[in-house]
Amino acid sequence: MEERLQWITARPARWADWSPLRGGLQAHARVAARYPQAQRHVIEPALALQPATAQALAAPWWSARRWRGGDPFAPPPASGVDLLWANMALHAEADPEALIARWHRLVAVDGFLMFSCLGPDTVRELRALYACLGWPPAGHEFTDMHDWGDMLVHAGFAEPVMDMERIVLTWSTPEAALAELRTLGRNLHPARFGALRGRHWKRALLNALAGLAVPGEHDGRIAMTFEVVYGHAFRPVPRARVAGETAVPLDDLRAMLGRNRPG
Repeated sequence: MEERLQWITARPARWADWSPLRGGLQAHARVAARYPQAQRHVIEPALALQPATAQALAAPWWSARRWRGGDPFAPPPASGVDLLWANMALHAEADPEALIARWHRLVAVDGFLMFSCLGPDTVRELRALYACLGWPPAGHEFTDMHDWGDMLVHAGFAEPVMDMERIVLTWSTPEAALAELRTLGRNLHPARFGALRGRHWKRALLNALAGLAVPGEHDGRIAMTFEVVYGHAFRPVPRARVAGETAVPLDDLRAMLGRNRPG
């Protein structure tokens, strides 16, 4: 996703990373290196992750980052940030439209959102395995990239650009596959199994996962497909709706007047 920033000519003066611990500290570092002069903000919506995020991204006492660019954990300005970076967050949100609307409020006028999430073909092998064994769904259905584009426009973003790629991950053992799958998200499906599983079920799962290793393919390792959806969209200058009586938020009015002011 960071490589896609090379095609965007806008140079953000302020940027924010949404949930960087889950989104990847390596990605955070690459965006920071691309925009070294930009003021950086960190937004961690999960209270449980805030201490770990602060510890992971705290600058050492001798680093120039301590006095350059301000406190990254300070709230973004009311006017918003020029780039909101949200890596691998949207597919795990129970109310994604509400989250997109919140992101829209965080992005400044003429700023842009950059995000990624998992798409519908993700772990299709695991879904087929669960269905074959008669188990409840392994996970909720992921949203198609075209639907994400519609939601972005509905929230007030403009010019959404969506694309995707499929990546195959492999593991040497069922235990390794299960351990990594546990870190990649959560099951929000309403028909998911609602109680605790036992040791016999886990043993059956591990045996079934071992069956995903096909001799002659992927070096005989367990393999699963992941569809990664990428998207970005800009926040345009707000336009007042024409009506008998129109109410315009003060911040939007200032943005419209600022754009129309002669240079």
